[in-house]
Amino acid sequence: MRLIGLIAALCCILTSFSAEAQRTPKVGWIEAGSRSANQHFLDAFREGLRDLQYVEGQNIVIEERWADGRVERFPELLAELIGSKVDVIVVASTPGASAAKRSETITPVVFWGVSDPVGIGLVASLGHPGGNITGVALGTEEGLPGKWVELLREAVPNATRVAVLWNPGARGLELRVKELRAAAATLKLKLYIFEVRNVSEFDGAFNAISKTHVGGLIVMVDPLTLRNRERIVGLAAQTRLPTIYGFSEFARSGGLLAYGPSVPDQARRAATYVDKILKGTKPADLPVEQPTRFELVINLKTAKALGLTIPQTLLGRADQVIE
Repeated sequence: MRLIGLIAALCCILTSFSAEAQRTPKVGWIEAGSRSANQHFLDAFREGLRDLQYVEGQNIVIEERWADGRVERFPELLAELIGSKVDVIVVASTPGASAAKRSETITPVVFWGVSDPVGIGLVASLGHPGGNITGVALGTEEGLPGKWVELLREAVPNATRVAVLWNPGARGLELRVKELRAAAATLKLKLYIFEVRNVSEFDGAFNAISKTHVGGLIVMVDPLTLRNRERIVGLAAQTRLPTIYGFSEFARSGGLLAYGPSVPDQARRAATYVDKILKGTKPADLPVEQPTRFELVINLKTAKALGLTIPQTLLGRADQVIE
């Protein structure tokens, strides 16, 4: 009888090991915005998984969570995914990645859409992240703010004053504002800085901007401004402000100009990190990737509404012209 009991126990153990080996990998997804506004980012991530032969519901499961623009929800959403025993957590935005870092979870974390991951302490270096977190950086620390100033000046050559709208509560943007000041000084532009910390401040900020009689506006992107991009684009149209944004989503929502890394491409690239981690590579051994694809999008409908003629030299460099 003892032998039969021992055999039964061994069978249970082997069955348990077999079930664990066959368990479908589970990936946690946390996006900073809302599903209605940013579903296309998750679609891009799923596309990246499909390219790597992952079929959702067959050999991979995705647990979705959406912060709906409320950065204070990140710890709660992370705890939910960790509690559901996901194998990897994919998290968007600088505040989301920072929350994952503070959680000290042993679950591997892949970030995307993050500004200056070294500067804000997410990773030790781009080449050797260390720790349990890695991913795809936005690359806005590589002189991109200066490019926004140049492109706006090219589109509105008579502008001598430019406003900047940003959220000082968003980590990683302070240095970008300093870069904007330096770039504006080089082009002899006077810069006016306006802050918004929540949606209720948008109307007041645009009212104040309109009183400065600036020739253009630069909107810094963070979860707050990205989630409310249609509101911001609408206010820019009402105040007749030629505006440049860091993500192409704004131009496709009616903004005049957008230049920056392709955000859906970043979400798609995150799938590559998930694949490598599921196959046994540690996050510490996966270098942080810099953007490889930048997009210049020009909305000619908006230019016409503003009475602007976009130079052919600028149109010729655009990746997309919306007519």
